[in-house]
Amino acid sequence: DEYSRLLPAPAKFPSAANGVGFKALADEIHALGLKFGIHLMRGIPRQAVRRNTAILGTTARAADIANPASTCAWNPDMYGVDLQRPGAQAYYDSLFDLYAAWGVDLVKVDDIARPYDAGQQAEIEAIRRAIDRTGRPIVLSLSPGDTPLERGEHVRDHANMWRVSDEFWDRWTPLAEMFGRLDRWS
Repeated sequence: DEYSRLLPAPAKFPSAANGVGFKALADEIHALGLKFGIHLMRGIPRQAVRRNTAILGTTARAADIANPASTCAWNPDMYGVDLQRPGAQAYYDSLFDLYAAWGVDLVKVDDIARPYDAGQQAEIEAIRRAIDRTGRPIVLSLSPGDTPLERGEHVRDHANMWRVSDEFWDRWTPLAEMFGRLDRWS
């Protein structure tokens, strides 16, 4: 949108048309007594950086807060956000204000728990602040695994859920390795 935030595509989510976003869908899910969650990638859309769209409530623009050196190895859609730059926290605040207005109950943020470097740690903290500022109890889940054990205290203080391993498909070895991994996390 004009504030650098990704919105659901009405072609895939017809109820999102006319700027409604996921509100109508979340309302229907809540009416069934269920919770509504979304999956997103950390950072700011490269599309917003190319267009240099605004950051809501600031004079900053998307290119001002983007860290083009911080990218996901397996998804080319986003740049990391440099939390040292003016407007960076406001971007995450704007994003989570939007999600809270839609009625989102859980957000899984991908490409944030590995590597768990200083930039991603700062983004985790910014996301937690943004969630807390909404006043809505949004559950924060971090991915992908495996979250480094030495970051256990930090992740516990800022997230509700996190991955301790990557996916393991139909192979016994990764499953057997989980016993030792879970023992260390305990």
